Amino acid sequence: MTVPIVDLATDAATLSPLALFLQADIIVKIVMAGLLLASIWTWAIIIGFNISVSGLIRKCRKFEDEFWQTDDIDRFFQAHSKDNLPSARVLNAGITEWRRSTKQREVDREGTRDRLSTTLSSAVGAEIDRLSDRLNILATIGAVAPFVGLFGTVWGIMRSFTSIAAQQNSSLAVVAPGIAEALFATAIGLFAAIPAVIAYNRFSHRINKVESSLNRFADTFYATLSRELELH
Repeated sequence: MTVPIVDLATDAATLSPLALFLQADIIVKIVMAGLLLASIWTWAIIIGFNISVSGLIRKCRKFEDEFWQTDDIDRFFQAHSKDNLPSARVLNAGITEWRRSTKQREVDREGTRDRLSTTLSSAVGAEIDRLSDRLNILATIGAVAPFVGLFGTVWGIMRSFTSIAAQQNSSLAVVAPGIAEALFATAIGLFAAIPAVIAYNRFSHRINKVESSLNRFADTFYATLSRELELH
């Protein structure tokens, strides 16, 4: 027995993503809409974070290269103290603490070294916290989205069984729409979660590299100030 082409076209249209969303139960619709918004939010973070961090790494390298080439730290500090860069803020924290600790006639060398070390470490930590703030959103979406999609799946399957009980008919035509809606919710959950997890891991690695770079800069700057301290 052949199935009319019109029926096949109608079935395909009925099981299209848009049709599945429109035909879904209100709970499943809310789940799907929330997951779609989470997916859009994820990609906005991925694109924005990738652009901003790439530019930030490049600017920090340039800033640090210029700093190590300068012969006058005070002049460099005055020229770049307002630069909106992690390296610049670490430098500002170190020089500010240096000036506070050495303005006295008699300088406590060991105390100054301890304060400089603490200040520079805290500045590096604050910059990494600022950079990684949005990564928590990716981690949350990556962890929660599959379970939200699973909730939509369970709800859709429950609705399918309700249809079977109401119509006393277990044919595929009765259960297929509900099951398709349920599986579609799971697919949207995975569509939101997979990029979020991949991006989180990738960006975490990049932030670790930024942290290592800032720590090297802070350590070398600390060594420079420690040598200068011997002259006081």
